[in-house]
Amino acid sequence: MPMSQDEIATLRALMEYEAARTAPPPTFPTLPDIPAGRYIDPRFHALELEHIWRKSWLLAAHIDELPQAGDYMTWENAGQPVVLIHGDDGEVRAFYNTCSHRGAPVVTDRSGNKRRFTCPYHGWSYSREGELRGIRDPEDFRDLDFSSRGLTSIRCERFGNLVFVNFDRDAPTLLQWLGPVAQEWEEFQFDNCRLAARHVFELDCNWKIAMEANTEVYHVRTIHPTTVGPVLDDRRNVNTLYANGHGRMIAPTPQGKATLDIMPVSADIAEIDTVGEIARTCTQSYGLFPNLVAPLSQHAIPPILFWPNGIDKCRMETWTMAPAWKEGLRPDLWTENDGETLCAVLQEDTLFGEKIQRSMESYGFKGVPLSYQEARIYHWNQAADNMIGVDNIPPELRVQQVIGEDWIYPNDPRRELLND
Repeated sequence: MPMSQDEIATLRALMEYEAARTAPPPTFPTLPDIPAGRYIDPRFHALELEHIWRKSWLLAAHIDELPQAGDYMTWENAGQPVVLIHGDDGEVRAFYNTCSHRGAPVVTDRSGNKRRFTCPYHGWSYSREGELRGIRDPEDFRDLDFSSRGLTSIRCERFGNLVFVNFDRDAPTLLQWLGPVAQEWEEFQFDNCRLAARHVFELDCNWKIAMEANTEVYHVRTIHPTTVGPVLDDRRNVNTLYANGHGRMIAPTPQGKATLDIMPVSADIAEIDTVGEIARTCTQSYGLFPNLVAPLSQHAIPPILFWPNGIDKCRMETWTMAPAWKEGLRPDLWTENDGETLCAVLQEDTLFGEKIQRSMESYGFKGVPLSYQEARIYHWNQAADNMIGVDNIPPELRVQQVIGEDWIYPNDPRRELLND
């Protein structure tokens, strides 16, 4: 459902509060520096791999990529060999792409359709539900329990047409993880939006450097003076912090301007008719911990994802989803010529990333002093430390837990200031 009129009125008032303030809100804490090592120290990189990528819900696929029973696709963005399979019962499941016999990959093609999944090494075969169905020379095995030798499953859940995975069997459900964000996303009809484009770009910087450029508007007037700047009122931006490290920004679009004007996408796409006033008149963008950024509007659902590829390299994945479009006019908000190059806005965001990485590796880089406008970055780092376990992190790499529950949605001390 779209936001209520009361919620809209409060957001509009908060926008005016942000435009008029001359300092951060009185009770917002001073943010200590983010330690430099969180971008360049192999110890922190190893902790991310061990905890953040193992315990978080990660977007892996869209149902359009495996729409029929037997469809499969491999996925290794989080450093683990995964195969997603559409079962005969309509469920999409995730398994380690590892045969339970000698550890060979059961699937070697990127995608396809199979009635049965047969390991190319010794011929052990599995059903579409991951059950071991047959082996070669069964007479040579004694007391082999087929029921315990299927493919090892991975947590897999859907939000609308999106398929998420989680390697932690003790993790909360996907809906619990999303929290209030799931309800806010209902107006965008994730269950009706089709996948129009998905591309991957290699970047020469730490994945957080690339992602953070998409989680604050402090850089807009400097990096995007002729692209984003004219269509986003950064002084009226309202940040909201959610549990589990998620965040949201809402910034109004100046009258007479439209965000879509700066994107390489055809206007001949169907609108998401349930989208409400705020998303139609503002830039409404979410950061989903740990690595997803999604600006949402009546035109499209276009998430960007960031994946580590070492300490100083990463992969940026751009998606565009929309309810429908005219034949031959497949929308793509983020790239030119079907993935040949990034659009101008993302080029502005990413081309500076390599230079930032080299600069951060200098002796002169000690840490990051964040402003109130960059609070979502600090909030993300607090959530990261909580997931890793503060005691597991070397003291010089930790962040201080200074943003308290009083700033986590639905709490927001700024609301009280509106009545003063």
